[in-house]
Amino acid sequence: MQAVVVHGPGDVRVESRPDPSPGPGEVVVAMEWGGVCGSDISYAHHGSSGTAVLRHPLVLGHEVAGRIAVLGAGVSAWAIGDAVTVHPASPSSEPLPALVAGRTNLHREVRYFGSAACDPHEDGGFSSYRVVRVDQLRALPAGLSTRIAALAEPLGVALHAVSRLGDVRGQTVFVNGAGSIGALVVAALKARGAARVLSADVNPNALAMASALGADELFDARDGLPSEIPLVVEASGVSAALGAVLRATARGGTVVQVGNLPITPTPAALGDLVSREITWTGSYRFVDEITEAVALLAGGLDVTPLIAGEFELADAAAAIDAAASTAGKVLLRLGPASFETGLRRTRA
Repeated sequence: MQAVVVHGPGDVRVESRPDPSPGPGEVVVAMEWGGVCGSDISYAHHGSSGTAVLRHPLVLGHEVAGRIAVLGAGVSAWAIGDAVTVHPASPSSEPLPALVAGRTNLHREVRYFGSAACDPHEDGGFSSYRVVRVDQLRALPAGLSTRIAALAEPLGVALHAVSRLGDVRGQTVFVNGAGSIGALVVAALKARGAARVLSADVNPNALAMASALGADELFDARDGLPSEIPLVVEASGVSAALGAVLRATARGGTVVQVGNLPITPTPAALGDLVSREITWTGSYRFVDEITEAVALLAGGLDVTPLIAGEFELADAAAAIDAAASTAGKVLLRLGPASFETGLRRTRA
């Protein structure tokens, strides 16, 4: 099989690797589509993503969808050809503290597709085939293509951020940053019943994407932000923007931080956090919102305005570079849209 492997900064290769075989309770998924995420870009360009640093070659990709090609021993609830997307997380078995009970995204150690956070690293799904545990599979309803289902993972991230706001039905919400996650937060807010969603960015293309996904009012962040908004999602991850975002938040309001912030000391104007008694809370990946994401996509939520380009697996390095220079989502075609080609075994 072919796999997209990062070896270090500026060193992304498409390599041949042996076809995998599933163990008990596992399947082999013939991958069809993958979405390039900011972490893929960071590993490819810098050799790290946040605190995770490459120590070994890593197969990239955690936004993936495909069809089951091989069933492992004991797998009876799935069939060859079933279309699926994948929950990329494998939390540790360590019990969670009572403070975060049920929040499996906050385990001390979570192995995640395409992540170097643990050693050995957890290879991702940018490959012709990938072994997946059955508990990680999410079935795609009829009519939902694997191309669109590759966006279920980032939509799950957006839905989790909205969950951190609480009940948004009938509310006005401001989203700062209209890149892929910010635009999906707009869509998620509308799906959850928000009455009015405001979106700000410095990129007109990003704002157009947010508008297409449901934003009611757009702001060029260079010209100023809205004011007195009780519920805010900060999706840009730009430290310099935090002061203006806090000033845009109503006194006593809530800001959910879903945009990744730098891990190194960075100046930011945070005085309004105190003087306006703002609740500032983080949002990290998701628990199981990917299941809701699949249902929303199958129910007609149109996220195609997010798609900025499509590349073949052989052109993965070019796809990653393209993704770094666009506000939208770049997709990789990982394999043919038919499980009948390539690996043909039905059981390991």
